[in-house]
Amino acid sequence: MVNKIYNDALTALDGLLFDGMTIMAGGFGLCGIPENYITAIRNSGVKNLTVISNNCGIDDFGLGLLLNSNQIKKMVSSYVGENKKFEELYLSGELELEFNPQGTLAERCRAGGAGIPAFYTKTGVGTMIADKKETKIFNGETYIMETALKADISIVKAWKSDNDGNLIYRKTARNFNPVMATAGRITLAEVESIVNTGELDPDNIHTPGVYVHRIIQGDSYEKRIERETTSD
Repeated sequence: MVNKIYNDALTALDGLLFDGMTIMAGGFGLCGIPENYITAIRNSGVKNLTVISNNCGIDDFGLGLLLNSNQIKKMVSSYVGENKKFEELYLSGELELEFNPQGTLAERCRAGGAGIPAFYTKTGVGTMIADKKETKIFNGETYIMETALKADISIVKAWKSDNDGNLIYRKTARNFNPVMATAGRITLAEVESIVNTGELDPDNIHTPGVYVHRIIQGDSYEKRIERETTSD
């Protein structure tokens, strides 16, 4: 039996990081992000990264840490509105951006994990999104072709795992994590608790362990609120 459990994020990442690599990072805003892996990647000093993620955290947290350390060369994202550093780097030409409609980004990741090289969608037809992309007409409607996304590694955050890497996500954290978990050449999960194999209800497993190669039990989760809104 292969032991998938590692003591910490840096140990789990050992031998996997290299300059110029592509990393998928799960999460939506600051919800369900792999905090421990992001910190370990920052501390490793690896650079010229292409990062596929819905957004890029905030200025001092999440993937924003990798922007501040100038380790990201290109972002493949959907939403970038909460990060001033992102805006600054993009407008100055220091950061490449491949902008995607949110559903298209999710489907590109899902397609990568499912072995589907490309698909057609109406989203983006007639806009800048469609520039230089192949189009095709189905039933009298124009569609654009979008290609699948894959990564050298995927880093995801789950609530629970068993020893075999079967994952359960909690509520909103079940966002981009499941599709990205399938699209990495190597998938690394960080979880809040690890239980013995057989303890998880098979009907409640969101990502089968066959997709997960390395697991850590994270600690010191901040779980910040991206933008706190209150009412009287």
